[in-house]
Order: sequence, then structure tokens, then C-alpha cells
Amino acid sequence: MFFKLFFIALPLFLALDMTWLGFLARDYYRSQIGSLLKDQVNWVAALVFYAIYISGLVTFVLIPAVTKHSWQSALLMGAFFGFVAYATYDLTNLAVAKNWTLSVTLVDLAWGTVLAGTVSVLTYWIAARIG
Repeated sequence: MFFKLFFIALPLFLALDMTWLGFLARDYYRSQIGSLLKDQVNWVAALVFYAIYISGLVTFVLIPAVTKHSWQSALLMGAFFGFVAYATYDLTNLAVAKNWTLSVTLVDLAWGTVLAGTVSVLTYWIAARIG
């Protein structure tokens, strides 16, 4: 079950996150923290992050939701998982990084919450449909 959920969630997460980071919010992040951004993405590090994050989402959110047959659990616990994970990153940066803003923290926290909740419920629904 882990791998099925992982390989459903991963492309969903990548598609939504790449749309957000690459198009919808790109200019916002550049205007707020552009001095902190690299010219080129370290794709190995990014892919390792995505693999670890999706593994956590599957383990702590999706397997329990599927076991309980609860899309509501997938949505709520997915959103909470995203909030906690993104809070770890954003609040640590707010605490120690120069030029990291409260605005970026709040926008990114909201995005992480919406992203993980959305991916979790979509993954749940797709997994339920394909059996």
C-alpha cells in the first residue's frame, strides 16, 4: 500500500508545488527573499526532500486515512501535516535567517497547509477509485 500511495501522491505534489513555485508565486518569493535564492535549483536536494516529505505524508496521513476509509481524515491530517512541516522550515528561517520576512512565513505556511491537504485528499480519492 505504501508504494501505491507514494506513487500517486508524488506526481500530484510535484505538479502543484512546481506550479506554485515556478509560476504563481515565483515573483512574490523573488521580491521577498530573492537575495537568498540560488540561480540554479539543486535538483538532487529537492528530489530527496520530496521523497522524504511524501514518505511522511504516506506514513502518517494516507495509510491511516485509507485504513479508516476516511477522506476527511486525509484532508484534515494532511493539512495539519503540511502546517507542521512548513512551520518547522518557515519559523526556523524567521528565527535565524537574515531577510526572511513574516510575510513569507505566513504565505508559505498557508501554501504548505493547502498543498498537503489537497494532495492527501486527491491521493485518497484516486487510491479508492483504482482499488
